[in-house]
Amino acid sequence: MIAALVIIFREMLEMTLVLGILLAATRGIVGSRRWIGFGAIGGLIGALFVAIFMEEMEAAFNGAGEFMFNAIVLLLASGLIAWTVFWMTSHGRELSDRMKRVGNSVKEGTLPATALAIVALSAVMREGSEAVFFMFGAAQTAQTDGWGLMAGGALGMVAALVTGAIIYMGMIRVPIRHLLSVAGWMLMLIASGMASQAAMNLVTINWLPPLIDRLWDTSWLVPQTSLLGEILHVMIGYDEGPSGIQFLVFIGSLLTMSLLYHRLQGGAGNDHRGRLRRSPA
Repeated sequence: MIAALVIIFREMLEMTLVLGILLAATRGIVGSRRWIGFGAIGGLIGALFVAIFMEEMEAAFNGAGEFMFNAIVLLLASGLIAWTVFWMTSHGRELSDRMKRVGNSVKEGTLPATALAIVALSAVMREGSEAVFFMFGAAQTAQTDGWGLMAGGALGMVAALVTGAIIYMGMIRVPIRHLLSVAGWMLMLIASGMASQAAMNLVTINWLPPLIDRLWDTSWLVPQTSLLGEILHVMIGYDEGPSGIQFLVFIGSLLTMSLLYHRLQGGAGNDHRGRLRRSPA
């Protein structure tokens, strides 16, 4: 029961946090929840498909199938999250104005709805497939009738959903003028962490050099298996013993996104001031 609880909580935590931040950041945008919901449903279907065929995929790629799948999905999600952040930044003032007027539709600079759907899909599919696969394996080796596994899995699911709901409720209490900035930075940290974890998967199958096998060891301070370690792993890709390439990918991704973010913020601010100067008195 405890093993099932931990597995389901760990795997669902990332998807609930990503979905919660996306829902908070796009609150007030017509159609955003529908597309995020479509993506989440598609991710659940994909998770079942991947979990069912995980063993065949592993055999086809000589045991590297899961790592390749994780790396591809993580890189895709990281890129799409970054794209969503940049879009929200470049249209931040219009979004802030529209979010104050409930019921108004977004007619200019429409948010790429497919990006929201794919981000939601990738977050749900990756973590969901691992949860289903692990649960299948645990059920096959368990010595009980399975009710304990089901109860543990249900408790883990509830705990992850509650955690995601707390994050969401905290986000929507942030004043609108600060919401996009807070959500943007949180999403950039998540995207950088995903890119770092993608690098870790590629190092595991020798597609990338580790540079340094273990850059540091903080397992004595924050074990990765602890609740804090799991949350940090989701939020910033925390690893108690990262390789050198993981660290470089994380820092490189975050610096690149930060520079683009600040440039877009400056450009959006200049455009807004220009429109004010051109508007009639």
